[in-house]
Amino acid sequence: MIETTTLQNGIRVVTERMEGVRSVAIGVWVNAGSVFETAENAGVSHFVEHMLFKGTKTRSASDIAAEMDALGGNLNAFTAKECTCFHVKVLDEDLEAAVGILADIILNSSIDPEELDKERSVVLEELAMTEDSPEDVVFDRACAGFFRKTPLESEILGTNGTVGRMQRGDLFAYMARHYTAENLVLSVAGSFEPQALIELLERSFRAAAHSTRIEAPKIAPQDGIYTEFVKKDVEQTHLCIVIPGAPLGTESYETLAVLSNALGGSMSSRLFQHIREERGLAYSVYSYPMSYRGTGCLCLYAGCTEAQSKEVLSLMLKEIDEMRQNGITEAEFSRAKQQLKGSYLLGMESTMAHMSALGKTALLLNEEYQIETILNRIECVTIEAVQQSARDRFAPNSLSCCAVGRDEAAGNALLSDVRAWWERRQTN
Repeated sequence: MIETTTLQNGIRVVTERMEGVRSVAIGVWVNAGSVFETAENAGVSHFVEHMLFKGTKTRSASDIAAEMDALGGNLNAFTAKECTCFHVKVLDEDLEAAVGILADIILNSSIDPEELDKERSVVLEELAMTEDSPEDVVFDRACAGFFRKTPLESEILGTNGTVGRMQRGDLFAYMARHYTAENLVLSVAGSFEPQALIELLERSFRAAAHSTRIEAPKIAPQDGIYTEFVKKDVEQTHLCIVIPGAPLGTESYETLAVLSNALGGSMSSRLFQHIREERGLAYSVYSYPMSYRGTGCLCLYAGCTEAQSKEVLSLMLKEIDEMRQNGITEAEFSRAKQQLKGSYLLGMESTMAHMSALGKTALLLNEEYQIETILNRIECVTIEAVQQSARDRFAPNSLSCCAVGRDEAAGNALLSDVRAWWERRQTN
């Protein structure tokens, strides 16, 4: 049973007690992410996330690690475009200790200057690591191009320049605005006693500061086409095409998810079967939707040798055209819906998955998450809605494409093919 409570200081709490488990997962969801940053402080959300593990007024970084290891639990965090989440999973008997550690790092971080400089180096290494992953680069640049001139263009990690300049006061100032009761959601799933849990959270988080709730910016992709080639000394050419998608929490998202599943989201999908299985042109080829508050996109990706990249790109665009003109078959539709439901339910077989769904839905949509609602939305998708989605999205007003590879001339030729294809779509 899912319950929503508001603590005395205004922090929202959403909980789900799950029978037959011994674990409990707790998440602190913060209304902080790269969409709230400026060009001057790009990467501050992620830098703060790192620094909160580096010590508090009463615990050093090694104390935090040792205490969590002694519990046999897992403490971690991530920063996304629209939120930051700190989460812990432990046995139910260790719930109080885990909440104590989690609350301490959120509310009492010292952001020690010496640790700051060391962690700056770690974040710069993370930036360098991302640059060494061509698949990451092609997705980041294609999505940045699709959402150009909007807050979603920003890189979550920031840049070498912004990270290099960031000081202790910058992090504290950002936290004073975002790490407040009005901008926090606590989500808990697993084995716990409801009344005891709320009392524990009241005690542990009562010192949370106050400020106004931060409103997310309204974002829409730019009309037109964006293309970019990134030269890297890699063995494969990496291609990513981004077209309009669907916002988080809307029925159109489930329709798009079914469409994407048939296009490139499963082993039986068209991209996988026609490019990998039938022709052996790529090892990795797929599509998937990405959704945010009020907007979204659909990404298509393929990695292949430079010699085969032109044929692979041609086949990707051909599948888009085919779906736009003729839609998907009844067999594809039925299979895509069943695969979507199955993979969704399999992915929810853990306390961490339930905690994540509860917290993300509450923070980003201000709604109560229900598995039955998601399954019902998938079940209610009709083949007519999927066909209309294909017609609407596969003649895109907005499109971005990035290619990563060694040969700039070959890469730019691929992008020229994409631009020519897009221009034809605008007149047909």
